Amino acid sequence: MRVTRLGTHLGARVDGVDLGAGLDAAGFAAIEAAFHAHGVIAISDQRLDPPALIAFSEQFGTLEINVASSFRHPDFPPVNVLSNRKRADGRFVGSPDAGQGWHTDMSYNAVPARASILHALDVPMRDGKPLGDTLFAGMEAAYAALDPALQQRLLGLNAVHHFSKFYDYMIEKKGSSRPPLTDAQKAEKPPVVHPMVLRHPFTGRKCLYADPGYTIRILDIPAAESARLLADLFEFQTRAEFQYRHAWRVGDVLIWDNIATIHMATGGYRDDEPRHMLRTQVLGDEGRYRAANTPRAAE
Repeated sequence: MRVTRLGTHLGARVDGVDLGAGLDAAGFAAIEAAFHAHGVIAISDQRLDPPALIAFSEQFGTLEINVASSFRHPDFPPVNVLSNRKRADGRFVGSPDAGQGWHTDMSYNAVPARASILHALDVPMRDGKPLGDTLFAGMEAAYAALDPALQQRLLGLNAVHHFSKFYDYMIEKKGSSRPPLTDAQKAEKPPVVHPMVLRHPFTGRKCLYADPGYTIRILDIPAAESARLLADLFEFQTRAEFQYRHAWRVGDVLIWDNIATIHMATGGYRDDEPRHMLRTQVLGDEGRYRAANTPRAAE
């Protein structure tokens, strides 16, 4: 296994691994160490069917079955399909516009998610160059770069995260064709509260935990002050100095840390430039999360 660093704060490429053949304990430990060290890793040259993708993903933890059911794989519910291919009836095979705005996956859960895993089967190309890059920003680096007084203030603050904020944004602002959430789906994902600074359950490092996609309100301060502070933080955390831009290759299995990073799909491809990917999402470990994020641990 070879690990090549790609970005300043985030990103590495892993070569010399065959996930389809299965990993022994030592092989997975090496993958996991690279993941913790770099926040975003791309494992090259894979071709995984849904069962193989699930088997690999479950080594990181329990997988989520997404409440928005429109683009779940019909036979394998933990797998979501991201695709601009169309069926004979004109409907998209998968979600054609997932994630086109800054967010972190599943911050709307009561326990923050561990990871997302996205496997590229088709990558859109134009003039020999890949389209649809994914941008990541490092939240450990962003927190470390804040003014110390603001760091200290954020340690004592909590914020509300809401699933429908980003989902509705994609419909209202991006013109997504996804169906509106039903009342039952909204009831499954009520607002949750998280500290604005999380100590990472596996690495112990402090990360800024607020994102434009799902964070709606800072508690215990006036609403206008909350809005100003969130706007400032959202602008700060997405600065170019914290970013890594992933250019996709066919066969990539991209794994990113949902506490240590936020991300955004860039889009920019047409329907006749096929993009087809399979995604799994790894839930957080509640015991680790609670142990790392007691008031004492955040001091």
